[in-house]
Order: sequence, then structure tokens, then C-alpha cells
Amino acid sequence: MGAGVPGTRAERAARGSLPLLLVVCLLLRPCESQAANTLKPNILLIMADDLGIGDLGCYGNDTLRTPSIDRLADEGVRLTQHLAAAPLCTPSRAAFLTGRHSFRSGMEASTGYRALQWNAGSGGLPENETTFARILQREGYATGLIGKWHQGVNCDSRTDHCHHPLNHGFDYFYGMPFTLVNDCDPGRPPEVDATLRAQLGHYTQLMALGILTVAAGRACGLISVSWKAVVWLASLGLLVFISWYASFGFVRRWNCILMRNHDVTEQPMVLERTSSRLLKEAISYIERNKDRPFLLFVSLLHVHIPLVTTKAFLGKSQHGLYGDNVEEMDWLVGRILKALEERGLKNTTFTYFTSDHGGHLEARDEHGQLGGWNGIYRGGKGMGGWEGGIRVPGIVRWPGVLPAGRVIQEPTSLMDVFPTVVQLGGGQVPQDRVIDGRSLLPLLQGTEERSAHDFLFHYCGRDLHAARWRDRHSGRVWKVHYVTPRFQPEGAGACYGRGVCPCSGDGVTRHSPPLLFDISRDPSEARPVSPGSEPLYWEVIATVGEAVGRHQETLSPVPPQFSLNNILWKPWLQPCCGAFPLCSCGEDSET
Repeated sequence: MGAGVPGTRAERAARGSLPLLLVVCLLLRPCESQAANTLKPNILLIMADDLGIGDLGCYGNDTLRTPSIDRLADEGVRLTQHLAAAPLCTPSRAAFLTGRHSFRSGMEASTGYRALQWNAGSGGLPENETTFARILQREGYATGLIGKWHQGVNCDSRTDHCHHPLNHGFDYFYGMPFTLVNDCDPGRPPEVDATLRAQLGHYTQLMALGILTVAAGRACGLISVSWKAVVWLASLGLLVFISWYASFGFVRRWNCILMRNHDVTEQPMVLERTSSRLLKEAISYIERNKDRPFLLFVSLLHVHIPLVTTKAFLGKSQHGLYGDNVEEMDWLVGRILKALEERGLKNTTFTYFTSDHGGHLEARDEHGQLGGWNGIYRGGKGMGGWEGGIRVPGIVRWPGVLPAGRVIQEPTSLMDVFPTVVQLGGGQVPQDRVIDGRSLLPLLQGTEERSAHDFLFHYCGRDLHAARWRDRHSGRVWKVHYVTPRFQPEGAGACYGRGVCPCSGDGVTRHSPPLLFDISRDPSEARPVSPGSEPLYWEVIATVGEAVGRHQETLSPVPPQFSLNNILWKPWLQPCCGAFPLCSCGEDSET
């Protein structure tokens, strides 16, 4: 699974000269493969959860303190038009890991559930998908994942781990197989299927009231029904109650857990200690693998609700609990970067920071906003077309190889990380499937000035909401919107009163002719152009339409991972420490 650990003085010297040698070999492509096989950079990928692009100082925020991430940008390259492939956690991360739009693996849906809901569901990233971790593992890398997974766990039994990180190329995993939700905090209102839960509770109460009425009527002689029938009705009511309460009544215990590799180490997890544990694990992983090439994917739980923040940061920001959580996240990133520097790994590590999608505008409570700020960009989490849902931070540092302080305004995608990492690790991008990402290295190094993407396609679920065209002749970036969500209330900028905006149905508007924006001049998408105001309107619409047609020819049906059967909680798939259903353990006293 991994190459031998280099230990001689000569080998360490060779590792120290890595940046100079690799920059030459990456520019001279004939020796690229040979260099990658002998001198491989460490790769550190850090992904925040639900972070808005406007939350960082290096992207224009002057009220939140993010010195560690700002320093990373100063020492590296900052991408200003970096785009998520999907506006929600599970599909965005599936695309990031595989370099492919998530619908190509079935990890997407337009209606119903648009993300995994349970650790004990059977849906998840299919085994036949290839992640960058799997390719780098074959190339001799140590491959670790610390933090959030949210790509599924099991298929048919509690121990098959078909969707688990260790089955997708990671040789070490510590973190949440699911994602943070309000249910993880006993003091917060429910989040997982909250509306359905409330309805089931209401119907159960009505059923109980009806059964009690029948029993009382029978006892008073007002109803001629046998006691056997009353007992049968009561048993049926109890069965109905158990059938939904067994899952929804214990969301925290079933979903909010920590795992180390295949073992559950804490169930339910203690939120107050989780951040420090993840940080300790990340630093420990770097220490264990400092003498060999490693890939470490730090998938932060920050800044997803319920915004678990330690006392050291509470009340310290100008933006309430969310701001406190952002500043704590920056501190965590700083500690991880410091761990690299202390071990002399800064110059031999390709470091990347991003968010999985835009900030969550609808996340609010009685105290105010709980979601991120997307800067000047319209929309947010859940919106696949508007910039605020998909434009994310993109920061890359590799001292001695990439120029410090460079800013790139070209369109790039989270899916581009897959071929970039594979190229750095000396591997080969799979040739037996469509790969939507393109290597960022030529753009980052300055050997290419233009994005490798002429077109990018922006989906909400399985519905194409928008498409982007980077005209190589004029340099203008056009964005065509075919579908947009209907904000609630009208003109509000988000879908308040529901979790996120829908992708289809009555909650969207289909535009004919489409809306057209010149993103290069109007990045906030405030002023759509028209045939009367833009002579190129119909030409742009036609050009993008042709590209959409060619793109759709590459699509093929795959099994849906978010089908009702795959989403449902299945007790035989539930990760558990101890004897099910008495699942309970803590890291200080594991059972």
C-alpha cells in the first residue's frame, strides 16, 4: 500500500531539493512521469464546510479575522473564480474526490433528498468510482482523511464498509462518517427530516387519541367492540410509533459519531472535544508520515451548523456565533500549517484550501444569521446556478514552485483538484470514464494564461440550471441561466422558511429565452443583458446551447444513490460500538 520510508541523508537531501526539480520537470513534460515517481510532493487539502467566499480577509472581508488563511494566500496563488460542482455537501464532495460531476456516479437528485441523511442508509459513493486517494495510494503515498466524509458507509451489512473512506483509497480515517447537523447538539432544534418528524409525531398523537377513545368507549359500554380489537389497534399504533421513532428519536446517537478507520470510537460524539481531537489527529498524521510522501485531506467540520465553538473563541468576533466559528476555523488551519513548518515540510508540500460550496443563507435563529456571507455574489448554498452557491475560495501554496501573491481570475473548478493531484503524485487520470476536471498546474505555474475550461456546467441536483462560457477571443465570461429558484419572500435573495431552495417544480422559474449575464463585467449577476442591450446576445445563447448539447451527449444513466430505498435508515447497517441497539462509547472509555 505504501512505498518504503526514505531514511538516508541523501534521500532527505533529495526531498529538500524537490521544489526546484519538480518545477523544471513539470515544465518539461517528457520527464514529468520520472520525476513524479522519484520525488513526490506532500499534498495537503483543506476543505471548510459551508464557508462563504466573503468570510475571508483575502477575499475582501475586513471585519472577520482570518490571518492564517490570509497568509496562505499571500504565500501562494489565489483563485477568484473557483467553482464548486454542486451547491450541497454530499454531491460537491463526490465531484471533488472523483473529478466528475456527481450525477455521473448517482450522487445527486433534483427532488426529494439531495444529500445523504443517515449513516445507516445504503446509498453512497459507488465502489467503481476512482478517487484521487486511490490513485495516489497506488503510487506509494500515505493517504489520510481527517474530518467529515458524508459519502456513505455500508451497503448490505454493518461491516461491509463498501462506501467507507478505507474502501476509496484512504489508508487512514478519523472523523465523522456523516456531517454535523443541529441534532448533534441536544440544545438545538431538530434538523434531519424535521418537517416529516413533526408530521409523524402529530399523526401518532392523533392515532393514540383515537385508540384511547375507542378503549374508553368500550369500557363505558358506549362502543360494541371486543377488547381483542382494542388490543390489536393499540399494538398497531405502537408498531407505527416504533417504526419511525427508532430512527428519528435517536438521530444524535445514530448520526453524530466518530470513527477511527472501521471502528466507532465515540457514540454519540462529544461536540466540545471534537475540534481538538481532529486537530490532534491531523498533526499526528503529519508527524507519522513526515519522512514519506503523503496525501492528507483535512475535511473540517467548521463552519456548518450547529457551529460548535470552543470557549476560547466564543464572543470574540464581530459577527456572533458564526463569526466566532470562522475565526476558530482559521486558528485550526494555522495550527496545521504550523505543524508542516515545524517539521520542515512547508516547501515540499502542495497545500490547498477551499470550501465545499457557498454559505448557507437560510441558516438563522432568533439571534440572527448562522450561515456565511457570499460577498457580492447572489444566492447561496443549495443554489446550483447563482454564483453565491458555487463560487468558493481557492488558495494554493507551494513555495519555490508557485509564485507568491499571484491572483488568477480564470474559471476553475473543484473538480480540477482531481487531475492536479493525480499529476503531482505521478499517477494517470482514468481513461475509461468522463473526467470533467482539468489540471490546474499549467495555470498555477503561469505556463498557461487561460483556463482549460471553455465551458462549465452548473447543476442543481440533476437539472442543468446554468452554463458558463469563457470566450478565448474576447476574454469575456458569459453565464446563461436556464432555471433559477424563486426566492421566498420574493426579492429576499434566499428561500427563507425552508432549508435550501429547490432545484425543480413549483419553486423554480424556467427562462425562455434564458437569462444572460456578462460575469466578467457583472460578477454579482445584477444586470442581465438583453438582445437590445447586447449585440452578441443570440450568438452567445447559441454557442452555449451547442456546448450544452455536446455535454449532454456524455451523460449516461447510473443507479441513483439518493433513492428512497438508499436513503432510508436501516438498523442492520448502523455503525455501532457495543451491542446494537445499545450503542454507546466514549474515546476515554471505549467499549
